[in-house]
Order: sequence, then C-alpha cells, then structure tokens
Amino acid sequence: MLSRIASALVPAFGRLTVTADPGARSATGSILVANHTSLADPAVVVAALRRHGIEPVILATAGLWRVPLLGPALRREGHIAVHRGTARAADSLDAAAVALASGRSVLLYGEGGLPARRDAGESAPGPFRSGLARLAAATGAPVVPVGQAGSRRLCSGSRTKQLAGVFTAPLRRPCLHVHIGSPLQLPTPVPEATDRAREAVTAAWRTAASAVGETCAAA
Repeated sequence: MLSRIASALVPAFGRLTVTADPGARSATGSILVANHTSLADPAVVVAALRRHGIEPVILATAGLWRVPLLGPALRREGHIAVHRGTARAADSLDAAAVALASGRSVLLYGEGGLPARRDAGESAPGPFRSGLARLAAATGAPVVPVGQAGSRRLCSGSRTKQLAGVFTAPLRRPCLHVHIGSPLQLPTPVPEATDRAREAVTAAWRTAASAVGETCAAA
C-alpha cells in the first residue's frame, strides 16, 4: 500500500526520473541501501523502486510508528522499526534478516540519519553506520546501492521551510532522480564492507545528482 501511495503522490509533487545500471535487477532477498538527505526521500525512493518491480521492507526510525494512520500501516505491512540509541537497536537487524530469508528485499539508510545542513543543496553521503555491513555478513545477501537527488528541493531546512516546500512543490515541480546501481557482495570485515557500501552509494548519488542537473537544465 505504501509503495502504491508513494507512486501516486510523488509525481504530483515533482518530476521523478529513474535510471539503473545495466547489471541492476529486481532480485528478491537483496539489501537496498540509499543516501538519506530529506524527510521526503523515502517516498521518492520507494516510488522509484516500484517502477522496477521492487516493494521492499523498510527500516525506519521507531518514531514513525507513533504517527496516526502511518504507524498502523507500517506495522500491518511488516516494515521494521529502528529504536536508535537503545538496547533494542539490534532487534531491527534480526527482523531484517528474517525478511531477507523469506525472500523480501530490505531498504535501509546507511547513514542512519539526516545531514545537519539546512539549505536545499546536495552533498555526498556522510559516514555509514556498521549495521548494513553486519546484516550483509550475517545473511550473505547482495547489496544494491541506490542514489537519490533532488528531494531536498522538495523538503529541507527548518520545520517552517519543510512545510512551505511541500505545499509549494506541486507548483514548483522540482526535479527528482533515483539511480539504482548493480548489486555487489560486500567483503567480510565490517570496516571494509562499510567503506565499500558508502563508495557504491556515493557513485549512485553522483549519477542521480548529474541527472537532476540535466533534467532541470532541459526544462
């Protein structure tokens, strides 16, 4: 349901384009890892993935489960709450491993949070947390890097600016782009795997950022 809603709403708020590497595929049981820049980018990424036949289980901050209507929908569809900074934080990786074993793909954000910058500009992915590498090592699942750009033009900055951005987006129609990279097997050592995943997502983000620039220039 969330994938369908995102697919219907995102095109109304911006011009979404999607590309993929020749080796990219919608294989089940994959870990999809994306760069995180805005509160809006999960919807953008999910809408883009649905165009490629991918409807993943999403790992997201546990606070979303307290939002009316959204929380029950997340719970009903089997998405996974991440209780950051608590003893329950590791439970999300166990739940993700179960989802992968059942053949579902899992979407997570390697950075584990949003950037501190307040403007609408793009920036490369920040440092990754180790959870992605540990999940890949425990399950042997391939990792698919996903780069997105443009969502900060949809929603960024202070709460007032975020609301203003969302309300004016249907008129502004900001350019949004998601690039899906080729799957890779991460090395076993966690630090090396974490660095490799960040490099792959950064490369996908660069492709997406370049596409956003070209789309907006042609508009």
